[in-house]
Amino acid sequence: MTDGQLRPQTLLSRGGTERSAFGETSEAVYMTSGYVYKRAEDAERAFAKPGSAYVYSRYANPTVAMFEERLRLVEGAEACRGLASGMAAVFAALACYVKAGDRVVASRALFGSCDYIIKTILPGYGVETELVDGRDLGAWEKALSRPAKAVFVESISNPALEIIDIEAVAKLTHRAGGLLFVDNVFATPLLMKPLTLGADIVIYSATKHIDGQGRSLGGAILGSKQWVADHLANFLRHTGPSLSPFNAWILLKGMETLDLRVERMSRSAAQVAAFLEAQPAVERVLYPGLASHPQRALAARQLQGGGTLMAFSVKGGKDAAFRCLNALKLILISNNLGDARSLVTHPATTTHFRLKPEERAALGIDDGMIRLSVGLEDPADLTDDLGRALAAA
Repeated sequence: MTDGQLRPQTLLSRGGTERSAFGETSEAVYMTSGYVYKRAEDAERAFAKPGSAYVYSRYANPTVAMFEERLRLVEGAEACRGLASGMAAVFAALACYVKAGDRVVASRALFGSCDYIIKTILPGYGVETELVDGRDLGAWEKALSRPAKAVFVESISNPALEIIDIEAVAKLTHRAGGLLFVDNVFATPLLMKPLTLGADIVIYSATKHIDGQGRSLGGAILGSKQWVADHLANFLRHTGPSLSPFNAWILLKGMETLDLRVERMSRSAAQVAAFLEAQPAVERVLYPGLASHPQRALAARQLQGGGTLMAFSVKGGKDAAFRCLNALKLILISNNLGDARSLVTHPATTTHFRLKPEERAALGIDDGMIRLSVGLEDPADLTDDLGRALAAA
């Protein structure tokens, strides 16, 4: 059978594998910076015809290529390029495509580093940027009533779990002459496939669910072969945000269990969210799988499950939230997410601390908010831990 005939669960463990002459079972780690040629003419040909042979691991590497191909098959994209981190992927995707005088429109609900790229770095290069309330289609219509080169969104926002109507925003983006770039890290390639909804470019921090065990940095950009060839390939070749072959190998290992982990973690997250919603010390819970989520209908239409992340606000503000965090015994305080271990962070003082208080308030990030990434522990142990911590709050 060819990779194109296999189902996603099989592709996650087998897709894109290329064995060497040694016939290894697990993918090989090609830890090499360069490559050798038998003849000078072979080297000449390798440089004259990019892609015909491996030249330098800043450009391409066999282990990295296997990771790229596996993720490409799972996502259903024409092309994929691996990068050193998720933020390298976000920046490269935009920087390779927009230039001075272009216009970028983005959802205002963004991870702190994404917000910095949109609001600080791109304008410094002469790119006009505008942020809108991503939940408001009227705001999108107004912003995209004039030309835009690119639109950037998080399919599910970090940390308040706002959901973008990808299909509607894609239509508006294309009408404005632009391409839609979607950071799909919260949803993973299993719970949402933005390309099927009209998105043009999909971006991942593979550090999160794809590795899923707190070991490796990595990122990925997926899109059409033409866009990668015309815009991304040379940008990566000459700027060097390369994915380490060893990290690519770790990400390949992570993908083998991605489906199992996301399914189990999402099931547990639904139980934990329901528990939190019933706690008197909790002011609100934001989880796409709950009937109380403000965009529940969109979530049900666009997502294949509620996901592994939620946010909840503890009554009493920052002091109460800190008492809660400090009382946890099982759940760990960390700004990472998508891990096999359950992790919590306080967005107002960590991932979004650079925002002004009024900016955080506009995004629904109050001082009592805690973001929770549910791991593989027994959900009863997680609720026991949260119950004790909330009592301390």
